Amino acid sequence: MRILQRYLLREMTVDFLGVTVVASAVMLVNTVGAVLSRAAELQYQRTFVFKLIMLAAIQNFSMLLPVGLLLGLVLAFGRLYHDSEMAAAQASGVGLRRISAAVWLLALPITVLGAWLNFYVGPRAALAETNLRNEALRAGILAPLEPGRFRSFAGGRIVVYAGAREPDGDLRDVFVDRSVGEVIDTTVARRAHYIISSQGETITLYDGERIEGIPGTNRYRIMYFDQQLIPFNSPPSVPASNRMDEVPTAQLIGSRNPRMQAELQWRIGLPVMTLVFAVLGVPLGRLRPRQGRYAHVWLAIVAFGFYAVLAQAGKAWIERRQVPEGLGLWWVHALFLLIAFGAMLQPLVVRALRARRRQ
Repeated sequence: MRILQRYLLREMTVDFLGVTVVASAVMLVNTVGAVLSRAAELQYQRTFVFKLIMLAAIQNFSMLLPVGLLLGLVLAFGRLYHDSEMAAAQASGVGLRRISAAVWLLALPITVLGAWLNFYVGPRAALAETNLRNEALRAGILAPLEPGRFRSFAGGRIVVYAGAREPDGDLRDVFVDRSVGEVIDTTVARRAHYIISSQGETITLYDGERIEGIPGTNRYRIMYFDQQLIPFNSPPSVPASNRMDEVPTAQLIGSRNPRMQAELQWRIGLPVMTLVFAVLGVPLGRLRPRQGRYAHVWLAIVAFGFYAVLAQAGKAWIERRQVPEGLGLWWVHALFLLIAFGAMLQPLVVRALRARRRQ
């Protein structure tokens, strides 16, 4: 490998890694927020949260590789053109072939990594995430009541609080609030016995008072009891997962199911998108004299946005059988590859037109 190609490869690699790290950090923040929101809603235990964040991040990381490569190329070539280094290289006889060789030395390993993530790691991570969510949901329901903390059940319709725990495990100074429509049922008891079983949870209250009524009205009643049994929600039955991203790639190949065909096309599409962006990044990074080094970054972002939107639309059309099976998402890749070659040949066309005008 020549010195200039090594230099280009280093510049592109540094920019690619920088863009990918920043995009991964932004994605991770969004993933953390989504997982924490779900964990608070469904009462996941803390031991499950970090694993769920990592599994979700692994599934989304493959989407960052194509855009990271495109922006890395545009930033690297933008700096080289802005600092007149590309002009000096081209004046020394460096052509598109040598520049493209350096680009492909970076793009091919990234494509292989993306294919491995899409075809092998992604489905396993999606399946592991679903299993872990189900386990976290059951563990949250079957977790014991902790004194001094409010705990909700049945989607927030039941709230339980215990002031302390006796040495024998019973709860003391218990408060239970239940709502059914407009009716609010508030119960307080001196002592309670809390039981967890495979059928769900029950709490037996002793020596307490129950007030039932509609807030803001005089319709209420007060009852005193020596013992009262309150059942909570039972562990939900987990339905069979219907997510296509969990299906192993080997099962997608040859399937006649339109959803499986769409998923297979999507998994193939991300590595192909990386290769297309390797072609598109070279002309997008080309700058005219006195242009800023970041002048074409917005074009790269717009290109990725349109590419992703068309790919997602194409996937939906495959699922609905609105696109022929053999066409798949290849029309999207062909469209942007044509745009890339057109942008790459644009200087040659301009020069030819100018030469013809001079004649």
